[in-house]
Amino acid sequence: MSEEALLEISDLDVTYWRRSLFGLKGRAFQAVKGANLSIRAGETLGLVGESGSGKSSIANTVLGLVPANGGSIRFGDVELTSMNTRYPPAVRSQIQAVFQDPYSSLNPSMTVEDIVTEPLRVHTTMSRAERRARAIELLRLVSLSEEHLERHPHQFSGGQRQRIAIASALALTPKLIVLDEPVSALDVSTQNQIINLLYERRDALGIAYLLIAHDLALVHHISDRIAVMYLGHIVEEGPSDRVYRSPAHPYTKALLDAVPLLDPEAQRRRRATRKAAPVREAPRVATQGCPYRNRCPFVMPRCAEEMPPAYPVEGGGTAACFLLDRTASPGGPANRSVPA
Repeated sequence: MSEEALLEISDLDVTYWRRSLFGLKGRAFQAVKGANLSIRAGETLGLVGESGSGKSSIANTVLGLVPANGGSIRFGDVELTSMNTRYPPAVRSQIQAVFQDPYSSLNPSMTVEDIVTEPLRVHTTMSRAERRARAIELLRLVSLSEEHLERHPHQFSGGQRQRIAIASALALTPKLIVLDEPVSALDVSTQNQIINLLYERRDALGIAYLLIAHDLALVHHISDRIAVMYLGHIVEEGPSDRVYRSPAHPYTKALLDAVPLLDPEAQRRRRATRKAAPVREAPRVATQGCPYRNRCPFVMPRCAEEMPPAYPVEGGGTAACFLLDRTASPGGPANRSVPA
């Protein structure tokens, strides 16, 4: 794995404008606020958080589907934000995507051969016979066969459709694939098959993944590093094992606490503890202080006034939480995980 960043996101801001009833430009909604992320070649970065946290906005901005309102996205030596979503073919061929819903991401009027070979038709000078041979090779990589070439998407299950989407994304051997909730629309057994397939293809081809998901357990299985988002902010980032086993931010711990336990008694105890905790309503727009302060069980007065910086965490990575401020008090709680 290369030590140099393939994708470098710095101080990224993404803002949407709400439209009025008559189509006039209304209020602004800032979906991503000063995000900083990097991905090395051959690495998987899992980006997790609840719905509305800004994960897909980062993915869509990297793909050039949504313009950035500030900050920088560098892909190798290319500054993507300066292109204002108009990526040249050389860049578009190296950044591919697999989207959430395999039932709507594939064109129903196209055959599998047309779907898988479309990137080759657009970006290469390969003949039809060469494209067909490449399509057969790609289908075999995702455990499908030549007999599927002439079929249409409606003739396949959800898992098979997602395999077709992955085959199309692999056609040009890209350097980066953005996976936006690639298994959330599938059943559990099919999810495992698709995740294992992605894992195998990454290791075999050296492709980097930006994996967008809300399931920390699933992300931990395939990711080298994990970044956690809340209300547009990156609140924690670090090696996958450290973030999953020793979360440093209260929100990360809350996400982990939402993962069902195999022990029914332990699950009941955790549910009882959660019900006994005070309920705090979180505003969807945090204009000052820590964005998680209204839901945090460890909230302090300074949380309402200051935005916590990214503090280093023992075991690697950072977390934006004042619990990690070693200057707050002598022998303060710096460089430790969130209290259990």
